[in-house]
Amino acid sequence: MHRREKLRQLLNQAQFNGFEFRSWYQLHIRPEWPGAESALDQLSVEGRHYTLLFSHDFAQCFWRSGAQMSFMVPAVTYPRVTARGEVMQVTRKPFTRRTIKADVWKYHLRQMAAAEDPIDYLSRFLPQQDQEFARKTPLPALAAQA
Repeated sequence: MHRREKLRQLLNQAQFNGFEFRSWYQLHIRPEWPGAESALDQLSVEGRHYTLLFSHDFAQCFWRSGAQMSFMVPAVTYPRVTARGEVMQVTRKPFTRRTIKADVWKYHLRQMAAAEDPIDYLSRFLPQQDQEFARKTPLPALAAQA
C-alpha cells in the first residue's frame, strides 16, 4: 500500500471523529483549496505528511477522548526501586485497551515521534479490518522514498 492510501485511511478515521481536513489544509498548507484528492496528493510527497500527522488538531480528533477503540498495549519490562532501595525488574503483560483517556493524544504524539515510521504507528489504531488490509499490502521501497 502506498503512503497516499495509508494517509487516506488515517484521515478517514480522524474525519469520522470530527476532523475538518479542508479548513486545516487552508490554515496550515495553502489558502486555496485544491480539492481533497489534490490535497492528499500534495501531502503524500516529500515528507509533507508529517505536517498532518503531528498536527494537534489531527491528533485530538484521531484519538478522540472517551472513544471506543480496541488496540493492544505491548508487554514491557522496566526497572523499579522498592521501598528498601533495591532495584527490581517489573514485567507487564500485554493487554487490550478499549477506551481512550482524556488528553491521550499528547502521549501518542510523543510515541509517534519516537517511532521508526509514524504512519505504521498510527495504523495500529485503525479499525481491525483496515489494519488487516494495510498489513497485506506493504509499502513498496520506491514509494517510501517518494
